[in-house]
Amino acid sequence: MNNEYLLNTIELDCPICNKVHPVEVRKRLTQGLVKGEVVEYDEVYYLCPLCDEEDNEFVPAGIMDNNLLKARDSYRKNKGLLTSEEIAKIRDFYGLSQSDFSAILGWGEVTVTRYESKSIQDETYDNIMKMTYENPMFALESLDKHKDRFTADKYWKIRKNIADKVEQVGRQYLKIQEIKSLYINYQKESEYNGYKKLDIDKLASVVGYYSNFINDLYKVKLMKLLWYTDALFYKRYKKSMTGLVYKHMPLGALPVAYDEILFLKTVNIAEEMIYNDIAYKIVPNKDVNISDFTLEELNVLETVACFFKDFTSKEIIDYMHKEKAYLETEPYQIIPYGLASCLNDLK
Repeated sequence: MNNEYLLNTIELDCPICNKVHPVEVRKRLTQGLVKGEVVEYDEVYYLCPLCDEEDNEFVPAGIMDNNLLKARDSYRKNKGLLTSEEIAKIRDFYGLSQSDFSAILGWGEVTVTRYESKSIQDETYDNIMKMTYENPMFALESLDKHKDRFTADKYWKIRKNIADKVEQVGRQYLKIQEIKSLYINYQKESEYNGYKKLDIDKLASVVGYYSNFINDLYKVKLMKLLWYTDALFYKRYKKSMTGLVYKHMPLGALPVAYDEILFLKTVNIAEEMIYNDIAYKIVPNKDVNISDFTLEELNVLETVACFFKDFTSKEIIDYMHKEKAYLETEPYQIIPYGLASCLNDLK
C-alpha cells in the first residue's frame, strides 16, 4: 500500500537546486521516536522534482515543527492523553486564551502554550484539564480559587462564560443519567440492544453526523435514521452501532429515551412552528469529528444518509412501515435486531 500523497504544489526558491520553480508538497505515513517509543504519524515534506531521487526532499522549519507536534500527539493518543488540538478545544469551550487557562488552573503562564505546541503533559496535569472540561463546576471553583490572577473585569467575564456552561452541561448530565436509568434493564447484551451495551458517546457522534450531512432534519426523521443505522450495521456485522433499544410505535421504530437523546452534547435544536404545531429541527453541530467512527461505521452512515437525505419525515415513516421488523412486531413491542436481516435494500 502506498502511504505517500501529493497535497499540492507551490512555487518557491528551492534550497536544494537553488532555483525558483514548482515544488511538490507531499504527505506520508512515517515513524518517529517519542520518549523512547516508536509512534506513527503523518509527515508533510517538500519534494524537488528537478533533483536526484536520493537528495530531493526538504522540510521547512514551520512544517518540521508541525510534524513533530503530530508525532507527540500520536504518542499522547497511545497513552490516553489529550492531544494538543483537544487541549485547545477545552479552552475554546470556555472562550479562554492559553494564559487564562493556565491561570485558572494555577499553573505557570506558558504551561498550556507549551502543551499545545511542544511539551507533553504528565497524567496528573492531563486529568486536571479533562476534569475542567467534563465538570464545569470544577472549572468555576478553580477560577474562584485563583481570581487574584485576573483583573476584575476579566474575572467576571470568564466567570459568566463558565457559569453558562455549568447550567448547560448540568442539564446534559441529568439527561444522560435519565438515559442510563431507562436502559438499566438492557445492560446485558441481547437481541434487544443488538448485542451491544448502550454507547452514549457513539450515539452522540451518530446524531452529530446526521445533523451535519442531512438538511431539514427533524426529530421524527432522526429517530428513523437511528434505527436504520443500527439495523444496517447489525445486518452487516451482527451487532448494533449504538446499542439503542427500539420499540414498535405508531410512527415507526422509536428508541427508548427518544426525548432525552435531544439533550446530548452534539444536538442543537431549533423550534419551528409548522401548522400550529412545534417541530424540533436538528441543526448542524461543528464539533462532530469523523475520526469518531471506524471505516465500517462510516460506510453504514453514508449509505443511510445518501438513501434517505431527500425523504420527508412522512416518507421515511411510510418506508419504515413496510419493513419486516415493523410488520412482524406488535404495537409497543421491542423490535428484536434479528429482524434486521430482512432489511429492505438501501440503494
